[in-house]
Amino acid sequence: MSPALLEADGLCASYGSYRALFGVSLEVPEGSAVALLGSNGAGKSTFARVLTGLVPASSGSVRLDGHDVTGMPAWRIARMGVAHVPEGRGIFSSLSVEENLSLSFRRRMGRGGIGEALDKAYAGFPILAERRRQQAGTLSGGQQRMLSLAKVLAVPPRLLVADELSLGLAPVVVDAVYDGLAEIRRAGTALLVVEQHIDRALALAEHAVLLAKGEVAWQGPPSGAAEAMERILGSGRAERT
Repeated sequence: MSPALLEADGLCASYGSYRALFGVSLEVPEGSAVALLGSNGAGKSTFARVLTGLVPASSGSVRLDGHDVTGMPAWRIARMGVAHVPEGRGIFSSLSVEENLSLSFRRRMGRGGIGEALDKAYAGFPILAERRRQQAGTLSGGQQRMLSLAKVLAVPPRLLVADELSLGLAPVVVDAVYDGLAEIRRAGTALLVVEQHIDRALALAEHAVLLAKGEVAWQGPPSGAAEAMERILGSGRAERT
């Protein structure tokens, strides 16, 4: 097995008096894909936000490539090669598609790399090329997710945390989103895929982790995940698509 790129050890987190995570630990090996599964409210998105510095941990630690990043601001973690595509938009609504992409590429590659990065982004998501002058906030939900992924596809990070990208999307759009994730992985990026809809996440992953009520309830190979979810979550199981 590849060495761990990301290591979370005993993470706990709270929102005021509400405790959302209870000692969650997992690893994401270099170049691998891990599916983080669970029903709504299980703590999946909170865990993703703690990893990327958007929510502070109340205890526990996060290590990236052996370096302790616990408590670091999100921008510093991003500069170390971690990208977070969050549930929802993650875009600048008032800017055009191309302005969103160019701003991201300029920050990461400098002005000279923008043209090549745009070509790669549009090749991965042709619908964005057709809508390059359109204001991003007027795109459909699926197209907005594609735009978030396109920013990553053209300049692959070391680790991508993809949070509920299929939420509320039609199956054909989910297919396009997951095709983009697969392409990002082929470029060598490690993935932590946070999902309620399990089939596509499991098809992409080598390892699965199930959260229930803020704790790790099960982890193992993708082939055992559906049975574990049925057994542990019962009627509250995550959705299959």
